[in-house]
Amino acid sequence: MAYALPPKKTGLPREVLKWLQSLDLSFSPKNMRRDFSNGYLVAEMFSWYYHEDFPMHSYNNGTSLPTKQGNWAQIERFLVKQNIHLQKEVLDGTIHCKPGAAELLVQEIYTILTNRRIKGIQGREIDFTDRDYQDQLPMLARATASKAIKNNLRLTEVIAEPNISTNQRKVQAIIHMHLEQRAAERVQNPKRFNVKPTLGELAVRLPPSSHHGDDSSDSNASVQSGTAKSREPSIRSKASVHFKEIEVRQTDRRSLIAI
Repeated sequence: MAYALPPKKTGLPREVLKWLQSLDLSFSPKNMRRDFSNGYLVAEMFSWYYHEDFPMHSYNNGTSLPTKQGNWAQIERFLVKQNIHLQKEVLDGTIHCKPGAAELLVQEIYTILTNRRIKGIQGREIDFTDRDYQDQLPMLARATASKAIKNNLRLTEVIAEPNISTNQRKVQAIIHMHLEQRAAERVQNPKRFNVKPTLGELAVRLPPSSHHGDDSSDSNASVQSGTAKSREPSIRSKASVHFKEIEVRQTDRRSLIAI
């Protein structure tokens, strides 16, 4: 049974949606990941505020990877020129249709162009994986390691960055995330995985007493006094023993020689 990956439930705030409608774009975005991935709508949004820097005839509304790279290269040159900072992870996630990346990009552009703050966007951890979607599924339907790599590593990422070492690091990070999820599942439902408690978990742990140091010193003193007392009777017993002297007569050597 196959489960389609739904978009991440981030959405756009109402004020951002109203702002997008006021820009009178060439088409209304319906699928955020697909419609913003080529950068055409992003160029239109900036063209309303920087008309001379964004001639729309130089942008192509296509879906191929070279088209996306050409459009975003022009946008990035403008951002560097105007000293406008957008997070590289958000841009790459939007190009490669990562869940939640396009929504976050639109909110950042809204903050830059309108100089208005959006509550809840600052300090948010960037995570463009399918972790949230996998957590909503039952354990039986969750992705395996190979499926996790397929879901979180796009083909366009491999084509855009053909470096083998870079792609290997991405795959290792995805596998590490998958193993962490599996470990969390074992903790949440140990009976399903037949996880038995260890001896340390079964042992009763008493809280340490506040007078632990005093008790240890008292115990050491008592041990020392006990050993001293045990030695005293042995010494007394040795002093009470009387030894009797025995006289031994030695034979004369001359008599032995004569014999």
